[in-house]
Amino acid sequence: MSKPHSGLSSEATEKARLELNENPDTLHHDIQQVRDMIVTRPDIGFLRTDDDFILRFLRARKFNQSESFRLLSQYFLFRQQHLHIFHSFKVDDPGIKRALMDGFPGVLETPDQHGRKILLLFASNWDQNRHSFMDILRAILLSLEVLIENPELQVNGFVLIIDWSNFSFKQASKLTPNVLRLAIEGLQDSFPARFGGIHFVNQPWYIQAMYTIIKPFLKDKTRKRIYLHGNNLTSLQQLIGVECLPSEFGGSLPPYDVGLWARTLLGPDYSDESEYTLTYDALHVINRSQSVVEPGTLKSADRETSTPLLALD
Repeated sequence: MSKPHSGLSSEATEKARLELNENPDTLHHDIQQVRDMIVTRPDIGFLRTDDDFILRFLRARKFNQSESFRLLSQYFLFRQQHLHIFHSFKVDDPGIKRALMDGFPGVLETPDQHGRKILLLFASNWDQNRHSFMDILRAILLSLEVLIENPELQVNGFVLIIDWSNFSFKQASKLTPNVLRLAIEGLQDSFPARFGGIHFVNQPWYIQAMYTIIKPFLKDKTRKRIYLHGNNLTSLQQLIGVECLPSEFGGSLPPYDVGLWARTLLGPDYSDESEYTLTYDALHVINRSQSVVEPGTLKSADRETSTPLLALD
């Protein structure tokens, strides 16, 4: 039987060996050990069990076979328990498409200095008349599914920057405990991605309060990788080089084009006009191709029927 191929460059192979305990000589054995555990969970439909697929779970858990199988199980269990999230789980689904076109998520072409893919969320771009938080979560999960196919990203991982500039209290009131717990379960507990950092930028007090409320649901390792920068660009730039950041964050790259990742996924099906409703603010349509934050500036500052995390009255 031929050995599974790691699909990595020589540099990433060495990084996987040092940081993830990956050994090319035992790769097939490690994968098979995880695959053999599947019979212990007859309650779960494991819809994919090929070598390449299992390998990403081993990398996400540093080749601890038991932990890798636990993550693999949770991946499929989450999909069984939340069928509504994965119904019509494709880029041309109307809700997912609108979220992608509004920049949820943004994906920079240039990785950071550690080879990690940089994801961006400009929170104030969330128009709650166009899509729900669930649409945004689905678009993020779908984007991660596409990105994690790259073996280099399985090793190097991701960083996430969330810019809360101009994110209103009214918008924040839609971030209910139910949907936030669902997002944490889907991203932290049920997906084989390595997140090297989650950076909050220009967060108002009510986002700080929200973070305090959800903190108990986060693993200790996740909490240690969340950075609350406020309007301090310098602290962000100390962790992600300015040569890797767009100008909104004081970086040397051009302002981020919000439609970039959507065009990558949608290709010729991308249209920034055809699906906009007549009641949608025309100013937002004009500015859709760029983030709403001026370059180099940061200003200080379940369903929608669930109980709000932050009440308006």
